[in-house]
Amino acid sequence: MLVDPALAADGGKVADFWLDNGMEVIVIPDHRAPIVTHMVWYKIGSADEPPGKSGIAHFFEHLMFKATTNHATGDLARAVADTGGSNNAFTSYDYTAFHETVAPADLELMMSFEADRMRNLILTDDVIKTERDVILEERRSRIDNKPQAVLVEEVEATLWQNQPYRIPIIGWMQEMEQLNRTDAVAFYNKYYRPNNAVLIVAGDVEPETVKTLAEKTYGKVARGPDLPPRVRPVEPEQNTKRTVTLSDARVSVPGFLTQWVVPSYHTAKPGEAEALDLLAEILGGGNRSRLYQALVVKQGIASSVGAYFQGTMLDDTHFTVAGAPRGDAKLADVEAAVDAEVARIASDGVTPDELEKAKDRYVRSMIFARDKQDSMARIYGSTLATGGNVQDVQEWPDRIRKVTADEVKAVAARYLVLTHSTTGYLLPQPKTEN
Repeated sequence: MLVDPALAADGGKVADFWLDNGMEVIVIPDHRAPIVTHMVWYKIGSADEPPGKSGIAHFFEHLMFKATTNHATGDLARAVADTGGSNNAFTSYDYTAFHETVAPADLELMMSFEADRMRNLILTDDVIKTERDVILEERRSRIDNKPQAVLVEEVEATLWQNQPYRIPIIGWMQEMEQLNRTDAVAFYNKYYRPNNAVLIVAGDVEPETVKTLAEKTYGKVARGPDLPPRVRPVEPEQNTKRTVTLSDARVSVPGFLTQWVVPSYHTAKPGEAEALDLLAEILGGGNRSRLYQALVVKQGIASSVGAYFQGTMLDDTHFTVAGAPRGDAKLADVEAAVDAEVARIASDGVTPDELEKAKDRYVRSMIFARDKQDSMARIYGSTLATGGNVQDVQEWPDRIRKVTADEVKAVAARYLVLTHSTTGYLLPQPKTEN
């Protein structure tokens, strides 16, 4: 079907259709430049992994770049480079995505590569061992070697008591070391199917052309068995305050972060997720936010502060506030000041002026997103891979505009309760006396 062109970059209509094998296709026309972004989103992420197999989703993202029955390892990268384009992939809790940006004339070639590796990978023990070593080294460099990353990992493992979001996307080292060919083949056969994928094409193309090419390439891939609903363990009620402390010799400036479990766009009641988005923007979304103005500009006690809400998740998500002291200021003072601002919004709410300005910034951010094919493809892809649809994306600015000050106050009071939070402290290593 063709849907409202509200979020098409240059007025072209966004198309949404399905192939016979169950693959959904979204086309976002943008004829301002002769390029096209092609993304395949699989509805499989780290939160869907079997127990004891953490890291298999990310591991398989790597394996997708290996040889198939039709192409040698590196053929895709060379084909993209030959056209002057770019390609990559990423794994999240709820999805794994692969993308290329090329000239429109090369779109069919990109589709043929992606359709080929959807089912035709050659997974030998040697391939598994080599790439497993790569992801183990990636964990060492990206997580184990960075105290801030270790703290975030430990905070999230403490915040979530039952939900698989507590497990890091890259995996736990001891489980990653045991991943093998049997694990990889089982994962591939279960999840890498057209009926578990969404294709997003944004750029200098027409929906009719994309449909013809998609049927010619992806349409030849057999539909896989229907997958059961993505029902995950239910998180128990949060009713305690927990803390995590990491002291590390590599830390020179201390910091803290506090997280709460809150609804996502997929699990929230109408208007709640939009209110949480605006709450994060007003509280700590940039240099105009309450936290920045109060702690950095006026009091001068913080070097950095922020508030974040990751709303595009399949299950409930978390709301985060964070800060670090400046100069001789104490970390405890920064934390107390942040907590006070959170409590102030929960008790007194926000002003009409700051709410309207926050709405303006959010709606403008969506307008600016139209200027980048990649941004539009990611917005649609992440929404569709986490239970949303095209209409959800297109109606989002209007829903943001409808949020009231009372709704922002209500979500702050309901969800940002300090006695039901998890706080992590990153501290320098205490000095030992000789």
